Order: sequence, then structure tokens, then C-alpha cells
Amino acid sequence: MDNQRLLIWAFFGLMAWITYQTWVQDYGPKPTPRVAEQTPQTVEPGGEPGIDESLPEISDESASATTPTAPQDPPASVAKQQPSGIRVTTDVLDIEISSLGGTLQKAVLLKYPVAKDQPDTLIELLSTRQGETGLIESGIRATRGGAEATHLAAFSSRQASYELGDRDELVVPLTWSDDSGIVIEKRYRFRKGSYAIDLEQEVKNGTEALWSGAEYVRLKRHFAEQERSMFDVDSYSFAGPIIYNGEKSEKLKHDDLVEDGRVEFYSKQGWFGSIQHHFLSAVVPQAGVEHKYEVAVAGDVSISSAIGRSAETIAPGSSKTFETTLFVGPKLQSQLEKIDKTLKLTVDYGWLTIISQPLFWLLSKVHTFVGNWGVSIILVTFLIKLAFYKLTESSGRSMAKMRNLQPRMKALQDRYKDDRQALSQAMMELYKREKVNPAAGCLPILIQMPFFLAFYWVLLESVEMRQAPFMLWITDLSTRDPYFILPLIMGAAMFMQQKLNPAPADPVQAKVMQVMPVMFTVFFAFFPSGLVLYWVTNTLLSIAQQWKINTVVEAEAKAQKSSKKKKKDD
Repeated sequence: MDNQRLLIWAFFGLMAWITYQTWVQDYGPKPTPRVAEQTPQTVEPGGEPGIDESLPEISDESASATTPTAPQDPPASVAKQQPSGIRVTTDVLDIEISSLGGTLQKAVLLKYPVAKDQPDTLIELLSTRQGETGLIESGIRATRGGAEATHLAAFSSRQASYELGDRDELVVPLTWSDDSGIVIEKRYRFRKGSYAIDLEQEVKNGTEALWSGAEYVRLKRHFAEQERSMFDVDSYSFAGPIIYNGEKSEKLKHDDLVEDGRVEFYSKQGWFGSIQHHFLSAVVPQAGVEHKYEVAVAGDVSISSAIGRSAETIAPGSSKTFETTLFVGPKLQSQLEKIDKTLKLTVDYGWLTIISQPLFWLLSKVHTFVGNWGVSIILVTFLIKLAFYKLTESSGRSMAKMRNLQPRMKALQDRYKDDRQALSQAMMELYKREKVNPAAGCLPILIQMPFFLAFYWVLLESVEMRQAPFMLWITDLSTRDPYFILPLIMGAAMFMQQKLNPAPADPVQAKVMQVMPVMFTVFFAFFPSGLVLYWVTNTLLSIAQQWKINTVVEAEAKAQKSSKKKKKDD
């Protein structure tokens, strides 16, 4: 009984901690979300004060590399030039590319509103607005002072706007050239339904001399201190840079970068990105080619970059294409895996990933058949319950037997009401004689707890669940029930479940169990409705299971009693 009491209080402590976290979030000031609205305060790509504009240098460790040119400021003619914006529209993205460097300077997600009740206000991941910088810059660096087109060079485009329309693929080319004969074409490739963008930087050597250099790509994102609010789930998850060094991923906190300085590493299989809860801006260089990666901060802007570690040599009349994959969109795991299996690490389920990841996979498979995430949660809960049925059945039988022993336990309590030691000894003898394990009732809780927490993180971190409707008044499974109906149903179900279970022998524990449905109703009132739906379904299935077991055990007890009576009569 002591073990059971300890588990109950531990579970209460867990619930209290989660509730405290949600309470702090609920009533904290809400951050202003980045939305797709124009504002007069804008900055040119690479032009916001406080952002480091030094150009990346090519490593001279390779035999093919020579001393690179020193970082240069843009020519006065370019610096004063007002860059034009090239608009690209697909079925999922509204992109703006600056003619200055071919920089991605705006990205609006057409299928993701900021809030359910604001369908026309869309999430914007990249922006030039003051204090909300989000840019993906790219360029070509040359050695020996050769011709190069960095993110400060002026590119030209044949069109001012492009639209995917009914096509499956759209290529947007931008061109730079100089008098020496070097031509650099930057191509962005968009595909229908995809948030992945292929970036190709082709260098054509039209001179009579060798050209050597390398490509680079970097991501700039403004950092804003987040205020916690459960009603704004975006504020609860990590926001900031993330890197993968070929072996493991790491989230980099702004304060750590300020205190410890820049992070550098080399990898042939690395990538970097910036997380905004359900959304991701990422750069994945070509695999198998070693790049130097750097992450640093300048003021309130994080700067993540990758540059080819060794210079590539291009003979006269030849060309070389540098390839990079960009991702700007929601963290849809199916799309992330197609780019790089490790990119799925940006979806962080915490220390319960070992359960959350298979759980999400199962939910996704069920969703492909039923088309509703709420129904998927119900069906997966049923499958989990079915998988552990045999394991929990023995626990249920012990509880049913204890329920039948209640009159005898009450008699022992009355007999030894003034002697707790004698009462405990008598109880243990009764349990041993009747082959009942009083701690067996803890097993269902031990099984439910990890799945409960795993469901919590799946609902919190999976963008597939974001603003997903269920039915009737539940229009968003990732937020709380607006009318608190599901938590009330859950409290009533828990009360019914208690009636099927034996009352604890300890009076204090019995009182705790009596108020548990009320406390859980309060706890769950602020949890995501999808999580409450899981718990309601699990509780109802537990009621059905225990009712069946109680019926079977009572029938067995009656049959055994009848058999003993018959033998006695004979």
C-alpha cells in the first residue's frame, strides 16, 4: 500500500508541475507573432544595423585553394541601388527574391494562418522588417581576387514575377556577369506542394584562365525574447538556431552564443537551420562535400553559414554547379525525411522520443485512412489498450478480488482500529491467503504515464496536429477545450472508474482518491484537447475492461462458493 500511495503522490506531483507550467503560460503576456503584413520599416538584405556583413572566406588548407580575396564592402553603385523584388508564387509559398545577391527575403506560408480565427493573417518565416529579420543569403567566393558574385552583387532576372500554376516544377533563374567573361547563374527550383527549395549556383568560365572558388549559404534570423503563454503554443517550444554536425543535432541558445562566442565545425553531412516552434528555415549543403559551418550572433540576429571548405577549379570554357537544398516551411516530417533523414531531428519530442516517434508514426498511418486526427487519437488509444490488455488484465483481476474482499477488510479495520501494526499484519495475511496483490493497481498508472507524456509532446511539437479539428466544438486539438466539456467528461468518467475499483484501506488515501476526479478535471482544463481526448478514451476503455473483469471474477467467486457449499453438503 505504501508503494501505491507513493505512486499516486508522484503522479499528483507530475500533474501539478505540468499545470503550473501551463498556468504561467496562460497568463503571461503574449508575444506579437510574425505575420504576413507589410510595414513601412524595412531593411535591405544585409543592410540592418548590427548585422555582420563580412564575407566568408575559403579555407586555404586544400592544395587546390589559394589565398582568398579579403572581405570587401559592396561597390558604391550597388550599395546605393534600391534592389528590386522578384515574386514567386507556388501552391504553398509566396516568396520574394531580392535582385541584390538573389537573397530570399520574404516567405509567406499560404496554408498556415497565425491563428484559427485569423485565416487571412499568414505565417511569415522570412522578412526584411526591422527587428524581424529573416534572410537566406547565398553567393560565390573566388580565390586570387577572381570574379565573384556574393550576396552583395546585383543579379538580373528576365521576369519580375513567376507563378507555379498547374506545373509540377518551376525554375527561377537570376544572372550575374562581369567584363572578364565569368557568368554566374543562380537558380531556385520550386515544386508543387513542397517547402523544399533547390538552390543551384552555376559558375561558367568564359575566360582563358583557370577560375577557383567555392559557394556559401547563410541564414540570418532575428532573436526575440519569448513570453510564455499556453494559449500561444508557439511560445512554449524552442526558437533559435539548430545545427547538425554529421553525428548529432544541437540547439543553440542565444545567451550561450553571446557568452561563449561563435560555434564552428566541419562536416560532409551537416546542416543548419532556425526553429520557430512548428516552422523551420534550414540549409542543407550537398552531402559528401566538406563545408565549414559557423553560427554566431550580432546583436539580436543569429547568423548561421556554410562555405565549401576547398576551392573548386574550373577550366576555361567549362562550368561547375554548386547545389544546396533549402527548406522554408512547417516541420512536416514526411518532407523533412525526403531531404535528409536527420532533418527530422528538428521535431524535438524530448526524452520520450523513443515513444513519441513511433506514436506519431502510428497516428500518421491511421490518419491516412480516417482523415481526422481526433479519430486517429481514439483509434490509437484503443490499439495501445489492446496491446497491453493481457498485462493489465492481471492487475484488474487483483483489483476485482480486492473489491470482493471489502467486507472482510472492513471487519479487520473495525477489529484492529486501535492497533495499526496488527491491522497491517492481518491485511497482509488476508492478501496472501486470497492471492491478492494490493500494489497491482499501480500497473495501469505506470503504463499510462509515459504514453500520456508522449502524447503531450506529439500534440505540442507536431505541426500536423496544429489547428487540426476533431468535431463539433473541438476545432483545434493542439489547444484547450474552449468550453471545458472534455475535461468535465473526463472527470465524470474517472468518478465512474473509481466505483468499479476497491476503496483504499487507508482513510487518508481514500479521501485523496475521492477528490482525484475533481483535481484531474482542473488539471486537464488547460491541456490540449487532443491530450484530454486521449485520456477520456483511455478511461472509458479502462471502465469497460474493469467492468468485464469484475463480472467474470464475481461469477468465479459465486461458482467457487457454490462448489464449496455443495462439497460441504455432500
